[in-house]
Amino acid sequence: MSKFESNAITWFEIPTTDFDRATKFYETMLDAKLRAFPGPEPCNMFPSEQGGVGGCLVFRPQQKPANDGTLVYLNVDGKLDASLKRAEKLGANILVPRTEIPGGFGYFACVQDTEGNHVGLHSTHF
Repeated sequence: MSKFESNAITWFEIPTTDFDRATKFYETMLDAKLRAFPGPEPCNMFPSEQGGVGGCLVFRPQQKPANDGTLVYLNVDGKLDASLKRAEKLGANILVPRTEIPGGFGYFACVQDTEGNHVGLHSTHF
């Protein structure tokens, strides 16, 4: 199997209109610190292990948050219910509550973040 086939996703970016607000939302919801990426535009990276799939929050005038575009699922393994509670306290809309995935693939939920993005959360257990 080639490296390409081992991971369908290699990187993701979630657009923001208020970079600081979005950073606070994701750090609080995920109970994790995002890391600033040096570059010409604001970019905070989600925590990931070396060799794992990574992603970030970005602020670019040409990219806008959307509720009806690509859906990214963030790993909240073992913290799905806690993450949903924190998201609600931060003003997120819960679009899909905790839902079991048939076949033993865990649970997922979807939220609309403070920027207006539709984002999924996934956990093998809650």
